[in-house]
Amino acid sequence: MDLLEVKDICKTYGNGETAVQALKHVSFSVPKGEFVAVVGESGSGKSTLLNTLGALDTPTSGKVYIDGKDIFAMKEKQLTVFRRRNIGFIFQAFNLIPELTVEQNMMFPVLLDYQKPNKKYLEELLTVLNLKERRNHLPNQLSGGQQQRVAIGRALLTRPSLILADEPTGNLDSKNSSEVIALLHEASKKYAQTIIMITHSQSIAQTADRVLKVSDGVLTDLGRCQA
Repeated sequence: MDLLEVKDICKTYGNGETAVQALKHVSFSVPKGEFVAVVGESGSGKSTLLNTLGALDTPTSGKVYIDGKDIFAMKEKQLTVFRRRNIGFIFQAFNLIPELTVEQNMMFPVLLDYQKPNKKYLEELLTVLNLKERRNHLPNQLSGGQQQRVAIGRALLTRPSLILADEPTGNLDSKNSSEVIALLHEASKKYAQTIIMITHSQSIAQTADRVLKVSDGVLTDLGRCQA
């Protein structure tokens, strides 16, 4: 079953002669649990695509369905709640809250939604992410790799059906990059997370289940990667 369906998405910024077509009639689908890499040059439209999938940006035309729901047919408040509960975000810059500990940062989206964190799942994630000994540390007491693992834990704790990762290894060295990608693969397989990841690295892209390429706003499916 497809978790994500994108149908004829277009995104245009500006009007008239200054208009820029960031996305041009993009259509694709992603089954549940698939790990998809999106590659493309800077300015190709891949970040616009990711922001549109995450409902952080609105398409000029077209439809996005997540778990069968037309997300842009929702009213603003409904969409905010849906996004918080169904979409996890992992950013290149980590975006952790400096005043909160590792554990508090991971729980923050759950508490923001007025929900009670699943403590058993939290402990499992802390173990999987090798953060149990760091649970009471602040972000500035962590390495870059550890901060990105916290960001992954934060994205996973709400058990979202879709995770969007924007250059999650962009600020990391090769060792930490490999560890982060391995963790995303484990999340995809162990927790049946559907993951869409932007990356500039061809070697990292080749570890995904499938690769999509965006060039001048046009998406091409490069197919499944060889195991």
